[in-house]
Amino acid sequence: MMWKFEGYRDNVAVIDEHGARLTYAELRHEGRMLCQQSDGRCLVFCLCKNVLGSFVGYTAFLNGGVVLAMLPAEMDAALFQSLYDTYRPKYVWAPEDFELEDSCPRYERFGYRLLQTSFGDGVRLAPELALLLTTSGSTGSPKFVRQSYQNIRANTESIVSYLSLTQSEKPITTLPMNYTYGLSIINSHLEVGATILLTEKGVAQKEFWQFFREQGATSFGGVPYTYEMLDRMRFFRMDLPTLTTMTQAGGKLLPELHQKFAQWCQETGRQFIVMYGQCEATARMAYLPWDMSLAKIGAMGIPIPGGQFELIDVDGQVITQPHVTGELRYRGKNVTLGYATTGDDLRKGDEFGGVLETGDMAQVDEDGYYTIVGRKKRFLKLFGNRVNLDEVERMLKSQFPGVEVACAGRDDRLTLFATDEAKLPQMRAWLAEKTGINISGFVPHAIPAIPQNEAGKTLYKELEKYDD
Repeated sequence: MMWKFEGYRDNVAVIDEHGARLTYAELRHEGRMLCQQSDGRCLVFCLCKNVLGSFVGYTAFLNGGVVLAMLPAEMDAALFQSLYDTYRPKYVWAPEDFELEDSCPRYERFGYRLLQTSFGDGVRLAPELALLLTTSGSTGSPKFVRQSYQNIRANTESIVSYLSLTQSEKPITTLPMNYTYGLSIINSHLEVGATILLTEKGVAQKEFWQFFREQGATSFGGVPYTYEMLDRMRFFRMDLPTLTTMTQAGGKLLPELHQKFAQWCQETGRQFIVMYGQCEATARMAYLPWDMSLAKIGAMGIPIPGGQFELIDVDGQVITQPHVTGELRYRGKNVTLGYATTGDDLRKGDEFGGVLETGDMAQVDEDGYYTIVGRKKRFLKLFGNRVNLDEVERMLKSQFPGVEVACAGRDDRLTLFATDEAKLPQMRAWLAEKTGINISGFVPHAIPAIPQNEAGKTLYKELEKYDD
């Protein structure tokens, strides 16, 4: 059992944007009723939305020992069918308008139905397996990350500790429930008996902020794109008296935005906390304490309680000097079991052994604070010069605010993708001057929109279609 909910029975666990609410006692009761219909431990596909039915399904099955694969409710039909045929779930927990051939409805609650498939109990599940999530880079493939009960428990306890969470918190959802960052917010706040505010609305919609004010939300989390939108919306002029905490993860925030939000939070008595994580580490691996957010602009912080970092050089040796770039390696109980690409993989045990090669390149300073400088695979060579694509993107976004831009390419050609065609010649010339690299190495390409997943992360594989 993930949560006992003891001591919080009468606390309100969740409120949705329509005013429906459940106490912890009611949530536990609803969970038991749902799990009784699933006939014990099995695999269930959960089609997620930030609504009550999805929320009840997630908490019920995780607490009841049923293995969940969390998928977006609006996912591509062909991809769903591929995953469905590959993993053969016994049930699908889905919105009531979802149609699935050769299935039988077993239970209906809060606008969701439990659909029994024709696969039965054919899938063998490792005893420690709790949850299956797609990584930000694998939404177009049948690849899952396998998370255990220990992984989720360890990361939840760590987050509760470093954020000092209490039952007085009221986080509002800004991230999809099938995204590891969004789930970590739910897990950690359920752990302390807080009230979660569920909404499908986004920060660009007025209904989101109406719900925020009506319910007195105290915190929200966002990826870099979230904060870029907030900055364009003149967020700092909003009247949000109940807001106490803002968290950021899902990629590196532009240093200018980091400073702007950290400064505003300091001036208004709020906390701005940058965090770092990956699905393969359940959620979080590092955080920047709020009182260091201005002193360490651009850093992602220190290891979470129970975690440990080390930097590895090209020869596989541990780097001991500060300000030297190396590949970031993480150790902790929240490192997940490994990957799954077939149904047979769900019977496997721990393949990572508590050690994660993050694929991120980082540096550490004299005080032990880490800064991500790029992805190991997001480098290319232009006329003999090693170029970090992530750094180029940050430079362009700083110099040309408001223009959506992404960089991709291969050696001797860096493609600049932007939504503002008129700005591309300026961007190209500025980048050539800034880097000292011949302008012919930068290829401009205007596109209608930068492809992103539901969490706001750029889908670089989609850009490859244009980069021929």
